Amino acid sequence: MDNDALRTMSWRERIYVIIFFTNTPAGKLFDTTLLFFIFASLVVVMLDSVAIYNDQYGGVLDGLEWLFTGVFLIEYLVRIYCHPEPRKYVVSFYGAIDVLSVVPAFIALLYPDAEYLLVVRAIRMLRVFRVLKLTQYLSQANFLLVALRGSKQKIVVFLLSVTTLVLIYGTLMYVIEGPSNGFTSIPMSIYWAVVTITTVGFGDIVPHTPLGKAVATLVMITGYSIIAVPTGIFTAELATAMRADSLQHRCPSCEKLSHEPNASFCSRCGTQLFKRKALHDEDAQIAHDPQTD
Repeated sequence: MDNDALRTMSWRERIYVIIFFTNTPAGKLFDTTLLFFIFASLVVVMLDSVAIYNDQYGGVLDGLEWLFTGVFLIEYLVRIYCHPEPRKYVVSFYGAIDVLSVVPAFIALLYPDAEYLLVVRAIRMLRVFRVLKLTQYLSQANFLLVALRGSKQKIVVFLLSVTTLVLIYGTLMYVIEGPSNGFTSIPMSIYWAVVTITTVGFGDIVPHTPLGKAVATLVMITGYSIIAVPTGIFTAELATAMRADSLQHRCPSCEKLSHEPNASFCSRCGTQLFKRKALHDEDAQIAHDPQTD
């Protein structure tokens, strides 16, 4: 968006473009500054959790925290003011993240015993995804979403099967070992089965009888046998999704498969690749133009 277009807008529309988009120098500067404040606030949170820094520089860290909280509060209010649909923004995902980044500080001020809620400040890190506008990475993440949707039913069946095995093994170990060997209840025995079948093995509960050790060996072998199953299911769906995408990006003239993510023309023969994509991008730009709201 050029400067002439910005001059024809109202102040509210200008602020909206600067805050919510990065296609202007002012928008890029705003996002860069906000990114600095986000990372700086996270550094303050981490230093505040270290006892030696908290004892020596507690006052300075508290002052910086309130400075960052004030900046994020002002930014949140400005976003609500300039957004074409304020209510829609307030109930959106990032609107909720913005609230969570400032509310804990005020709760801790009113209720000192609730100071532990300041840990929620670390959730500000989620705002980085909005600031960076990681479209090239988010488009690739679509492969993961497609693979997850495709493997959902298979993974649910797998989890139900594992849950059944865990219940059987846990109950069996409770009967074999009993409370005298640490298996004080069926839930505790199920906990042991989960830890063992996932190959974590904390070692806080261990079988002592020969039969219990034999069952534990069976549980371990079962764990190694099934641990790769969900990975294989997801990998197969991911390969299918990427194969389908490569077919969609096939050059209609020379049938070259691999192209740059944002390429509009084939790098081998020069044929236009995405005619409909260009029209879609044009429609999306018009939909995001604040003048059309």
